[in-house]
Amino acid sequence: MSETAAPEDRLRAEIEALKRQMAEQNKLLAEHARGASRPSTVTLVMLALLLAALIAGGFFAGYLPRHKRVEGLAAEAQSSSESLPVVTVVKVERSAAKSELVLPGNIQALTEAPVLARASGYLKRRYVDIGDRVTEGQVLAEIEAPELDRQIQQARSALDQATSAAQQSEAGLKQGQTNEELARVTAERWRNLAAKGVVSRQENDTYQAQWAAQQANVEALGKAIAAARSNAGAAQANLDRLASLKEYLTVRAPFAGVVTLRNVDTGALITEGATLLFRVAQAGRLRTYVNVPQSDAEMVRLGQQATITVAELPGVKFPGTVTRTSSALDPATRTLLVEVQLSNPDARLAPGMYAQVDLAVVRSQPSLTVKGDTLVVRADGPQVAVVDAGGKVHYVRVQLGRDYGDHLEVLGGLEEGQLVVVNPSDLVREGAMVKPAFIGSAAAGSKK
Repeated sequence: MSETAAPEDRLRAEIEALKRQMAEQNKLLAEHARGASRPSTVTLVMLALLLAALIAGGFFAGYLPRHKRVEGLAAEAQSSSESLPVVTVVKVERSAAKSELVLPGNIQALTEAPVLARASGYLKRRYVDIGDRVTEGQVLAEIEAPELDRQIQQARSALDQATSAAQQSEAGLKQGQTNEELARVTAERWRNLAAKGVVSRQENDTYQAQWAAQQANVEALGKAIAAARSNAGAAQANLDRLASLKEYLTVRAPFAGVVTLRNVDTGALITEGATLLFRVAQAGRLRTYVNVPQSDAEMVRLGQQATITVAELPGVKFPGTVTRTSSALDPATRTLLVEVQLSNPDARLAPGMYAQVDLAVVRSQPSLTVKGDTLVVRADGPQVAVVDAGGKVHYVRVQLGRDYGDHLEVLGGLEEGQLVVVNPSDLVREGAMVKPAFIGSAAAGSKK
C-alpha cells in the first residue's frame, strides 16, 4: 500500500504546483494587461506552450508510473493466486430424515418342533421323509414295544387284584356292621337286665365292651375299604398311563408343516425322551431376527414395515412387519433384538436362510455425513481437512458413527455446510493456503 500511495501523493503535489504556477502566470498577465493595453501574440503562444509542457510533464511523471505499479501489483496477486494448490472439496451435508437401515438377519420358521419318542422300542415303520408336507395329526411312524404290552398286562392284573381287595373289604365291612348291630342289641338288653338287678354288673360290662369293640372294627373296616379303593385307583391310573404310552407308539405330526429332519430309519432302537425322530416346521409364515444398534433402537416400532431380500433371489423383495422386540439391549453387543414376520405362501424362502432386512427409519435429528475418502486416520484419531472462507486448511478431529460405504456418519466435530478436502495430499497441511474447487467445477476445469 505504501508503494502505491507515494506516486499519488507526488502527483497531487505536482498538480498543486502547476496550479500555483498558472495562478502566478495569470496574475502576471493581469498585471501586464493593466500595464499595457494588450499582450503580444508571441507572448500568448509562449504561455500556452509552457502550460501544455507543464501538464504533459506532470502526466508522464505521476500517472504513468502509478498505472504501471498498479498493473504490476495486480499481476503479482493473480500469479500468487494461480500458484496456490487446487484441492477438491465437498460440503458437509445432513442426511435425510427418512433413511434405510439395512441389517443382516436369520430366517426361521414361525413354528418349529422336534418330534421325540415317548415310548422305548424299535421303529416298526416310517411313513414320511425330509421335505414331505404333513397335516396335523398325520401318522409319521410306528414304534414296536413288546415290553410295554407286558407292562400293560401286568398293570391290568394289578388292577384286578386291587379291585378284588376292595370288594373283599366291602364284604368285611358289611359283616362287621352286622356283628356291630348284634352286639348293640345284646348290650342294650343286658343294660336293662342289670338295671333291674337280674344279672350282675360284670356280665353287663362284658357285653358293653363287646359292642364297643364291634364299633371300632366297623370303623377299621371302613378305612380298609378306602385304602383298597385307593390302591385300585392307583392301579387304574398306572394302566391308563401305560395305555397312553401305547398310543405314543404311533408318532403323529403336532401341526401342519414340512418335515425338515428325519433322524432314524426302520429297525432303529428308540429311547424314550432321548431319540429325535423328526423335526417339523411351518414354512407358510416365517420370522427373521435382526440386531438393531443402540443408535437406531428407539426408532424401531411395532407394526413398522420392513423389506427382506436374499442374495439367491436378486431383485425380489419380500414385505414384512415388525411384530416383536426384546424391549432391552443386549449388554454384550448393545443391540436390540427385533423379530420381523413375513408371509411365505409359495415357499420361496426356507428356514435357516441368511437375509438382509431393510428397515425404513425416521430420524428426529438427521446426522451429518461426509464422503468416505475425506477421512484421515492419525494417531490421535480420525480427522478431516476443513477449508475456511479464506482458503486456509485446518484439521478437525471428528467422531464417527455408522459406515454407509461411500459416506460416513459424523456425530461430532463438524458443522453443516463446511468444506472438507477429498483425498488430501501431502500439500494439504495444517495452516496451508489452498484454492478450493468442488468436484463438478474441478472436473469441468480438467476438461478445458
